[in-house]
Amino acid sequence: MLTTQPTPGQTDWFVHDRFGLFIHWGLYALAARHEWVKHNEEMSDDVYDTYFRHFDPDLYDPEQWASAAADAGMKYFVVTTKHHEGFCLWDTALTDYKATNTPAGRDLLRPMVDAFRGQNMRVGFYHSLIDWHHPQYIIDPHIGPLRNKDRAALNVGRDQAKYAQYLHGQVRELLTQFGTIDILWADFSYTHMGEGGKGKADWQSETLYKMIRELQPHVILNDRLDLDEGWDIKTPEQFQPLEWVRHNGQPVVWEACQTFSGSWGYYRDEATWKSPEQLLLMLIDTVSKGGNLLLNVGPTGRGEFDQRALSRLKDMGQWMRRHSRSIYGCTQAPAEFATPRDCRLTYNPDKKRLYVHVLAWPSHLLHLEGLAGRVEYAQLLNDASEVKMHTHWEATHFGDNAKDRLSLILPTQKPDTAVPVVELFLKDK
Repeated sequence: MLTTQPTPGQTDWFVHDRFGLFIHWGLYALAARHEWVKHNEEMSDDVYDTYFRHFDPDLYDPEQWASAAADAGMKYFVVTTKHHEGFCLWDTALTDYKATNTPAGRDLLRPMVDAFRGQNMRVGFYHSLIDWHHPQYIIDPHIGPLRNKDRAALNVGRDQAKYAQYLHGQVRELLTQFGTIDILWADFSYTHMGEGGKGKADWQSETLYKMIRELQPHVILNDRLDLDEGWDIKTPEQFQPLEWVRHNGQPVVWEACQTFSGSWGYYRDEATWKSPEQLLLMLIDTVSKGGNLLLNVGPTGRGEFDQRALSRLKDMGQWMRRHSRSIYGCTQAPAEFATPRDCRLTYNPDKKRLYVHVLAWPSHLLHLEGLAGRVEYAQLLNDASEVKMHTHWEATHFGDNAKDRLSLILPTQKPDTAVPVVELFLKDK
């Protein structure tokens, strides 16, 4: 079975819990057409400040958010304390560009943290390294609303080092004012884009990293500070890896960050929403490759999860209620267990249980190679109904080449669940 090397942060709980909620919420919720709207439409600060002057999430109830996430089976959350627009959800002392100075008139982060902790969920902060609002942030040719303007003139008097001090100061606030923070999700470096792309020198990442580990050494840190070492998790975004994610040839702790649709922030007219079945397959597929799934919701400008998101969270929760033990504490199955066609395997190494997620329901038999004599008992996970096994059926009909094959005798009708799971209790070797 694949294992990962220890990292500085505490990842034991993370690789057990497997399923988390991402929240992208800021002024862009009012525009309702992508969290990068300021960049995409090359808006000036004066134009974008319209949203600042009208940001009033009067229906915001973080208790409802936390309840919806917990009911979906999520065990942790990560929220955008500040996205690339520069707007801050908490009452930071380092800028006036914050929720307390909008019509909202209050810190929106602290009650969120309290609400999710009240649901026994771990707390994660996303914090943008990029800032399109800060007066010291150097405008570059790649990212930002002013990238196509006269950058030389606009950058006169700007000092990226002063911005880095501001960035570090805000991270210090987040790691000292809200108790234990389990995840810090920094986003993002882009030196790969060429000249003018920002990375560790622009963020002063080595100094920032040292401060993070001094303040909260246990915190799980992602891989976007442009540092070769020190991070805890890799974070593939908006795609599903073909196999367990590796770095320098070695398997690492990883987390797929995905959206319900094509946008992270609330997008009123976005029409490519994934079905509940697609989302469940994404979760199952991720865990079958040793990873976590961080699934995003973009709340509205009034402070609610919209109905499309709530409906999918509810559907996922219905499946997780009966199938979560094929997710929590599970990982990629050992290589000795071959994955049947149209299935995904997850494995709980502590309980010695193998879970067969059946994506296309067969008519009668499901064949498992190499498992003859290895399984003590089998049952459908949704209702704990026994699944009969046959270890000689294939060998009797087709010869000795099938003598190691275990055949599960499944009901003709697919169980009334999006993705049925067979739970196999393995014998001790």
